Amino acid sequence: MSDKFGSLDANEKAAVESTLYRCRALVGRIGEELRKKKPDHFVDERSLADLHASLERAAWIRHLQRRACRRGAVSVTANWGRIFV
Repeated sequence: MSDKFGSLDANEKAAVESTLYRCRALVGRIGEELRKKKPDHFVDERSLADLHASLERAAWIRHLQRRACRRGAVSVTANWGRIFV
């Protein structure tokens, strides 16, 4: 990169430096805006819904396992969305 930069004439170097300066300023403004935002702005609602569904499913399977244990069944396993008792 430095070799390529060294071979540029003064106008091209100034243009590259100016572009880098504007990019740094833009990065700074973006960083300021992100620091102002609350953490809940970064939550992916779809992922959160998937997590919730998975937890509900796990709770249901656990409920069935406990119920099966009370009835004397050996085990309950989940396989491809089906529950076997």
